[in-house]
Amino acid sequence: MEYMTESINRTPGHILCCDCGVPISPNPANICVACLRSKVDISQGIPKQVSISFCKQCQRYFQPPGTWIQCALESRELLALCLKKIKAPLSKVRLVDASFVWTEPHSKRLKVKLTIQKEVMNGAILQQVFVVDYVVQSQMCGDCHRVEAKDFWKAVVQVRQKTVHKKTFYYLEQLILKYGMHQNTLRIKEIHDGLDFYYSSKQHAQKMVEFLQCTVPTRYKASQRLISQDIHSNTYNYKSTFSVEIVPICKDNVVCLSPKLAQSLGNMNQICVCIRVTSVIHLIDPNTLQVADIDGNTFWTHPFNSLCHPKQLEEFIVMECSIVRDLKRSAGAGMISKKHTLGEVWVQKTSEMNTDKQYFCRTHLGHLLNPGDLVLGFDLANCNLNDEHVNKMKSDRIPDVVLIKKNYDRTKRQRRRNWKLKELARDRENMDTDNERQYQDFLEDLEEDEAIRKNVNIYRDPTIPVESDTDDEGAPRISLAEMLEDLHISQDATGEEGELMMT
Repeated sequence: MEYMTESINRTPGHILCCDCGVPISPNPANICVACLRSKVDISQGIPKQVSISFCKQCQRYFQPPGTWIQCALESRELLALCLKKIKAPLSKVRLVDASFVWTEPHSKRLKVKLTIQKEVMNGAILQQVFVVDYVVQSQMCGDCHRVEAKDFWKAVVQVRQKTVHKKTFYYLEQLILKYGMHQNTLRIKEIHDGLDFYYSSKQHAQKMVEFLQCTVPTRYKASQRLISQDIHSNTYNYKSTFSVEIVPICKDNVVCLSPKLAQSLGNMNQICVCIRVTSVIHLIDPNTLQVADIDGNTFWTHPFNSLCHPKQLEEFIVMECSIVRDLKRSAGAGMISKKHTLGEVWVQKTSEMNTDKQYFCRTHLGHLLNPGDLVLGFDLANCNLNDEHVNKMKSDRIPDVVLIKKNYDRTKRQRRRNWKLKELARDRENMDTDNERQYQDFLEDLEEDEAIRKNVNIYRDPTIPVESDTDDEGAPRISLAEMLEDLHISQDATGEEGELMMT
């Protein structure tokens, strides 16, 4: 009996609810939880349905007062955005937990389950769980409005190059695609001598100009035009224009340097060949294999032009070829190319095979040429050169022929080319028929020059099978290890975009 009395005294006491009479543990309100919830609703004042704006074009949500942010479904960023929509009512209670309730992705609904606490009668703390329904409403953001208008822009970058061939532009296009510099453009317009990039903000245009300065030798000028102003708030609306000029030198151009510039580059000859254009101009002296790099500032200080038009390239056949082993170098000479071999060749034009007229010259292609090979070059002896630096040179310092590159069968190279490049989506106008030939020249340059190829994303073309090299004439080719797999977006049965698949 004593044992039973002792156990009863140890159990906590119970009281009756003052409303319904149910035995409950003592609490400051002396009311059961059910009756307390029926009398007090701590979620009162918190909206149970809220609208949220979403832009279909750029997949971004609107964050007041004027920001659009990109959030994935059921992400922490989207949850923070939803809670900010009811920030004022939530400040009156204590938020314990918040999480998403799964909804169909296409239902235009977001559900967030909230757990809140609040002090009620006589210091009693009540906890409540409820769901807030967010209705996703479609609204086009300001940036997408400008994209759809296509004529509304605040800044434009005009890229120009005063040259006939577009090799540098094709190379620049691939760099823009590789680093995604075209994503913020409203419109890209191609004209005869360059490209125009339109932007919705001046900052994006300045970023593009900085990218161009790092990739190709350029100079630029900036200007702005006043569109409107508000004298009361002292605000002005400008349209900015950035005029970017690329050096007028392309790969395979023959140039003539000024005597002062040639001397500063290690006493190299004035007649040089441009082997590539990247962030600097790479030149090689075909008589000595001496190489030099010229940046944009040096070029604009000591400018020089191309001596010959690309259409003036003539086809020669190699009659004799010998390698120069011992080359005497003058004092103060610069660096020598290790990738080229100096050779002395006798060549004859294929158009003059019925004559015995031959030309002698030195070339940097000694490692590629053999008797009977076809090679492209410029005939300086029989062309009219209108250049201020050439006119001041002695005639014995001007070579008769400057060889540029070995010639291969273009038809076979196109047929076995099992790779492709991507292109910028742009508006074209006033296009001539010479663009296809220039683009094929650029593709051949990629096959021949590994230094340019490493900066370009090359994709495998699955429509063209890989051929064996049994009938190869020695033309350079791109290996499969240097190619990327192209991404394709598949579609499901409903027509919606499916997951990314690798081909």
